Amino acid sequence: MRELFSLIAGRLQDCWPVHLRIQMPITLPQNLIVSVSGVRGRVGNPLTPELMAQIAAAFGAFMITEGAGGPIYVGRDSRVSGPMFSRAVISGLQSVGARVVDLGKVPTPTLMLAVEQAEASGGIVITASHNPADWNALKLVTGEGVFLAKEQSERFYDFLSKEDLERVSWDLIEPVIEDREAWQRHLHGILALPEVDVGAIRRRGIRVALDCVNGAGGPVMAELLSEFGCIVEAIGMSPDGRFPRDPEPTAANLTELCKLVRDTGSEVGFAIDPDVDRLSLVDETGRAMGEDLTLAFAASVILMRNPGPVVTNLSTSQVLDDVADAFSVPLTRAPVGEINVARQMMIEGAVVGGEGNGGVILPALHHTRDAPLAAALILQALVDASGPPSVAAARWPSYSIVKEKIGFPREALPQAYEILESDLDDATVDHTDGLRLTWRDRSTWLHLRPSGTEPVVRLIVEAPDEGRAKVLLDRVSGLLEGVV
Repeated sequence: MRELFSLIAGRLQDCWPVHLRIQMPITLPQNLIVSVSGVRGRVGNPLTPELMAQIAAAFGAFMITEGAGGPIYVGRDSRVSGPMFSRAVISGLQSVGARVVDLGKVPTPTLMLAVEQAEASGGIVITASHNPADWNALKLVTGEGVFLAKEQSERFYDFLSKEDLERVSWDLIEPVIEDREAWQRHLHGILALPEVDVGAIRRRGIRVALDCVNGAGGPVMAELLSEFGCIVEAIGMSPDGRFPRDPEPTAANLTELCKLVRDTGSEVGFAIDPDVDRLSLVDETGRAMGEDLTLAFAASVILMRNPGPVVTNLSTSQVLDDVADAFSVPLTRAPVGEINVARQMMIEGAVVGGEGNGGVILPALHHTRDAPLAAALILQALVDASGPPSVAAARWPSYSIVKEKIGFPREALPQAYEILESDLDDATVDHTDGLRLTWRDRSTWLHLRPSGTEPVVRLIVEAPDEGRAKVLLDRVSGLLEGVV
């Protein structure tokens, strides 16, 4: 009889779909995008609840090996697949004896702050950020409330590929604790910032057009702006994860928000990404200002009150250099990626920083990109300027930045870097993160690097005007075509 059962079990295993088999250690699917912050991919292939549970279990066990003894916080954005994956992640964590605190549907920066404040072991955010609705991801958070750094990330993926996890017995499974107050603590932290004059902002009664693209930001941004006495005109506020447009808050995707600003006579437009860590601006005329000015405005507010070092990444507009120069403070550039910027901020003792994608980091609150924080600082910038965004922006030089995603083979990038560096001479060369070429006398630069979040190569060019930026972009594109 025992032999019969074994035979049946073997036959069933042979028939079981490969992508559903539970195997430890884990071999990650080749079409999964793996980075220092976590893993992401399309729902169903390669992302399944089984795979999510495995990775979560491995993360829980890994954090124990790292000496962490506190709970692990779990949160998600508004994606349709979020509840399914949340249950899988929590189950995986419980299976290795981890204590779990479930925040539910929250902004990514809210979870990051909650982890830091609670001195937890770490956290997992279930979000694919700006990727389309059919994507999802796991972002892995340390007890410091930041993403895994390169060294720790490498240790985790090595652990994932080699360790056969021990599951706990039934009597050691920890109950799940729900925490639905994390956003309130986050909100109170923003309102308490000394750089933000809540009373002055309320007296302005700023009319704000808001687009949250049906992400996790709708309810929290509405509450935040209400606290500032803003008159809110909004679209995309239902947090159901059914994005009405491309969810990345780039200028090309903000047509409806631009129209809303014009139709309602709003002073400023805010576009928030699905997991609420990026903010892009539209000025009072209905013109998309881009994402880079978000950080420039926020930095000017902080530096006016607390001058100190600034850190950003290699793909951020040079307008931030102008802001730093105006306050006579140093600016340091780090490789692209929130954790790279955050770690460099800790090293430099930076008072403000972030990334040119609309992500603002204020160490006085936490070392995490934070769209609600950015919104508060932008409102303060409008108060400081005694005018709308165009007035606030007028104090800084104007540049044109062009960003493209290219379907280019990553294995050919070293050759591409060599050709560009040789052909586009007289530039300052930086190989820290892909290739960055800078012509300071022309106020021009380009950055070519593989994306860490999508299967593409990113090309960014900035020049004093759009014509010169596009000429350089076309030249680079032509050179790249000659590589493949």
